[in-house]
Amino acid sequence: MKTLIIEDEKPAARLLQRKLEKLGIHADAMLHSVAESIAWFGHNPHPDLIFLDIQLSDGLSFEIFEKIDIKSAVIFTTAYDEYALKAFKLNSIDYLLKPIDEDDLETAVNKFSARIPSSRPTAIDFEQIKALLANPFDKTYKKRFTVKIGHQLKVISIDEVECFYSENKGTYLHTKDSRDYLLDGTLEELERELDPAEFFRVSRKFIVPLRAIKEIAVYSNSRLKVLLPTYKADEVVVSREKVSDFKAWIDA
Repeated sequence: MKTLIIEDEKPAARLLQRKLEKLGIHADAMLHSVAESIAWFGHNPHPDLIFLDIQLSDGLSFEIFEKIDIKSAVIFTTAYDEYALKAFKLNSIDYLLKPIDEDDLETAVNKFSARIPSSRPTAIDFEQIKALLANPFDKTYKKRFTVKIGHQLKVISIDEVECFYSENKGTYLHTKDSRDYLLDGTLEELERELDPAEFFRVSRKFIVPLRAIKEIAVYSNSRLKVLLPTYKADEVVVSREKVSDFKAWIDA
């Protein structure tokens, strides 16, 4: 099966590539822009399956389909919320919500494999998708948090955050002045709201911002330990399965 990844964030593209390889699927190429993709299709046979991000560095990926009559099946990779994803459901298109879960990826691939015997993939109505995705395509990320302190509310800027962590089924924000605040929601929900270029979930328990990392040390069992300026309550350790992605994020 010939597979193509079109994703403008190179660390995200490499992460998806590694997850596909765990399923025995090799990505024949990784493209990062509309212009690069159009040029590639002009000189290469169409793959069986495309993993396609919507917002690329130089425009919407739909522009590729306006120039090229794509013959491939498409699985969208997107950071849009569940409300916006009704567009994909209405068009019977598979999609993967970022950050991509390995089980969801395997399910989507199996769904595609099950329909390989049917000749041509279902036509995609991109105009309908664009109409249903009425919100701006520029992804906006969380800039501030409102926390409750007694009978008062306090607004905390994203720049004040040193890390997010979970403890005793609660989700907390730790600030640069060494204060902790209880948040609504989970780390999974936070991960979708934070800029992936600035924040990384190093383990099930911690999300850290790049700017707050003071030092990175080698830890046991091929793991890494992240040292933060004020957070001392527990060791912030990069889990072994996330080490390679963490290094790629640091180097991006």
